[in-house]
Amino acid sequence: MKKDKLKIVTIGGGSSYTPELIEGYIKRKDELPIGEIWLVDIEEGKEKLEIVGAMAQRMVKAAGLDWEVHLTLDRRAALKDADFVSTQFRVGLLDARIKDERIPLSHGIIGQETNGAGGMFKAFRTVPVILEIVEDMKELCPDAWLINFTNPSGMITEAVIRYGKWDKVVGLCNVPISARKLAASALERKEEELYFKFAGLNHFHWHRVWDNNGNELTKECIEKLYGEEKDFMKMYKPEHLKEKEEKEKKLGVANIKNVAFMSQQIRDLGILPCSYHRYYYITDDMLQEELEDFKNNGTRAEVVKRTEAELFELYKDPKLDYKPEQLMKRGGAYYSDAACEVINSIYNDKRADMVVSTRNNGAIKDLPDDVVVEVSSIITAAGPQPIAWGEFKPAARGMLQIMKAMELTTIEAAVTGNYGTALHAFTINPLVPSGKIARQLLNEMLVAHKKHLPQFKDSIEAIEKGELK
Repeated sequence: MKKDKLKIVTIGGGSSYTPELIEGYIKRKDELPIGEIWLVDIEEGKEKLEIVGAMAQRMVKAAGLDWEVHLTLDRRAALKDADFVSTQFRVGLLDARIKDERIPLSHGIIGQETNGAGGMFKAFRTVPVILEIVEDMKELCPDAWLINFTNPSGMITEAVIRYGKWDKVVGLCNVPISARKLAASALERKEEELYFKFAGLNHFHWHRVWDNNGNELTKECIEKLYGEEKDFMKMYKPEHLKEKEEKEKKLGVANIKNVAFMSQQIRDLGILPCSYHRYYYITDDMLQEELEDFKNNGTRAEVVKRTEAELFELYKDPKLDYKPEQLMKRGGAYYSDAACEVINSIYNDKRADMVVSTRNNGAIKDLPDDVVVEVSSIITAAGPQPIAWGEFKPAARGMLQIMKAMELTTIEAAVTGNYGTALHAFTINPLVPSGKIARQLLNEMLVAHKKHLPQFKDSIEAIEKGELK
């Protein structure tokens, strides 16, 4: 039975993304009977929570709504009798992300917040916390849906289902939304005139596209987006790159360098890659770009930290009661709006077609049914119903299976704190060299993040004593 008034909780409520979340709820005010919104954060995030929370209250008031917007550091009080819980937190805040990027780069290895060593360490810090949240939900709001866009979103969703034993969870990412917009722009069509099908893992999916007459446009889209490499001089003209970078920034992928894919490879693949595939298909090119950026501007996290500081100065303005355009520069645009639409589709059984992280259930034949994948799904009152993709060609299949094995091994290490399992996850990951370098990098990052890795306490102590080299 539908409730007359919904209680929605956001953990990580002090995030710079919160205004977009509030905007998304306001846009759906006629579909979602919201009574209370609770924004939750931790002591270290108190100042940001108060700033962005006050802005959220102004936005609701400006919209003429009587919703109660609560700000709290008490997670359990917020979760009591919640209907929907969204998660958008970062364990260790942006300083932890700086370490995730800076330490690998200092070793000449890809440093990225959701890929490679940085992504695995983000999972190590985050998985125990999300499982604590799930335990609270079992006690305080056992019927609630968990809408997760805490990164690495696919691994966090997998941990919730596999180790938290909580099935009412949906993982979200903005990358498929940006991919749709990019394809529509390349094809010079409106999004609503196209049909998309996505399959893979979070930040490691592929997609196909058709028009509304049933004609597949995937190859045409590949040529328009990636066929330009045949003119190498054009690809590397500064004005051309600037034009493409500006376009991609508008589409919410400002955090990924727009380095050209190898067009022959994408043509052979026959399906459209996601922007993060650059880290795996052209690793050395991306590494060189990252190292150059690192030398000139610092890590991407440091750039984001400066952007966030500017955003929060804007948010302090007592007259600001709408989402500012500058939020688009933060990266990750459309996350929050996607969360609102998932909630809307579950509550109203809208059966929206969305790309989410959910249990495979046969959608991708190349992976077990019980693992979490990122796949086009119909969002019903019973949650996501994945749309069948079928099989991948061997070239994509092999990479997909390796990456899923890496994810499962990473999550196991995050739960158990087993050093050997963590080292194995590093070894499997294509972006981390195996052997001595992997061990050195693992040890350095464990010590750097020890405040947020209690499960690895014994191993960290052994490293610091020189007993584990």
